[in-house]
Amino acid sequence: MAVRFRPTSFIDGTPVSPDAAGHDIAVVDPADERIVGQLREADAGEVAAAVEAARRAFDSGPWPRMSADQRKAILYRVRDLILAHAEELTALEVMNTGLPIASVGWQVSRAAANFEMFADVASLLSGQTYTQDPRYLTYVTREPKGVAALIAPWNAPLALASMRVATCIAFGNTCVLKPSEYTPHSILRMVELIAEAGMPKGVVNLVNGRGEVTGAALVSHPCIDMVGFTGGSETGRSIMATAGRNLKPCILELGGKSASIVLESADLETAIDGTLLGIFSNNGQQCLAGSRILVQRSIADRYLDAFTKRAKAIRIGAPLDRATELGPLAFRRHMERVLSYVDTARAEGGELLAGGKRADGFETGFYVEPTIVLARGNDARICQEEIFGPFASVLIFDEPEEAVAIANDSAFGLVSYLWSQDLSETMRMSRDIRAGTIWVNTPMMRELRAPFGGYKESGIGRDGMTSSADFFTEFKTTSIPYEPIAMNRIGLG
Repeated sequence: MAVRFRPTSFIDGTPVSPDAAGHDIAVVDPADERIVGQLREADAGEVAAAVEAARRAFDSGPWPRMSADQRKAILYRVRDLILAHAEELTALEVMNTGLPIASVGWQVSRAAANFEMFADVASLLSGQTYTQDPRYLTYVTREPKGVAALIAPWNAPLALASMRVATCIAFGNTCVLKPSEYTPHSILRMVELIAEAGMPKGVVNLVNGRGEVTGAALVSHPCIDMVGFTGGSETGRSIMATAGRNLKPCILELGGKSASIVLESADLETAIDGTLLGIFSNNGQQCLAGSRILVQRSIADRYLDAFTKRAKAIRIGAPLDRATELGPLAFRRHMERVLSYVDTARAEGGELLAGGKRADGFETGFYVEPTIVLARGNDARICQEEIFGPFASVLIFDEPEEAVAIANDSAFGLVSYLWSQDLSETMRMSRDIRAGTIWVNTPMMRELRAPFGGYKESGIGRDGMTSSADFFTEFKTTSIPYEPIAMNRIGLG
């Protein structure tokens, strides 16, 4: 794609062309380091214009006042347009993220599914009635909450930004979306398709820029009613602190350092397949990665030998090559951070089993070899800090109870993986592990109806059928007497 300016914002149904002033951000293809776009950063004034558009659309526009079936029809058209433009969206996603094209297709499909799922969820919401007091009929209804600030990450832009938007607007809310400055192209196109589907103006607005500029202006705007953020835990702390000063509720899906526990009862081949996918898929850049691999001592040698051989054989290559299994990391600074943990691991006494450097054979691009370190203990930084790359930290344990203790000895609690053929064992461990999702004998999957989110520093709140409805709507209780009520009369003298 040729270098060109792209609209910095999409406000009130219209792309905003950049003016002469402003800060430009180069958008770089991580596969070859070419500049593939120039992003004009939205300043506080432009963010305010986007929020005001969303406010008008909520306060006086048609979207919150449409029937659920009318909104559903538009959201279904969004789904259809995403699928119709899947090839285009995939190309933009690959160009911005460096993800292998073979694995991006499901993320585009997931984006379409998000709009379909939450259109259905919103159309099936029901109220409540209470008749226990025979004098009154009391009924409870749900109403949209208002204007949301939504901030999406760079590691899976379409899948995760669409989740934020779909769960918000399906219930009649409006929003301003800020994607990462590293990955703007596919999200801009998605927002254009949302408008093309017949979405009323101002319902979905887009602003682009850095978190400390555009994001900060968005979260702190007084006309925002709620905040949805997917990203790192440190940024989540800052966002929640800002929102808290304005008494705005937050839903935060944050980081992880998830344990992938391989027990001696596991089908070893399945466990190897699953743990490889758990850490090296999506170029290792996912909050729900199984980045701490815990292996029972009795099978550790066999597991590590096979796991290391397979990791070394992973095909590193250009993202547009369908044979590629591992592409480049998203941007240079992130690559440098991931590689810095190799020195950290050595300093802490870890044993490097594979990788540990930039991949050979690439003159340009942010390619890192699949890296495996046998850690000396769970207190090592490589076991406690989220590295967010193709970097597996391995620990050996003796008994299942020890594995549970290690899994729980973390600031995070997003997901955990269990590899075992012993049903009772997995049920006990699932009960005792403090994580929001437990996957047993399967790599990551999402049941969109079920709650998804984390314990501890992995987040606040849940996405899902009832969880999203509870966050993005307000309950209203109305009580009406069946007969005129006899009241004490005061002020009669």
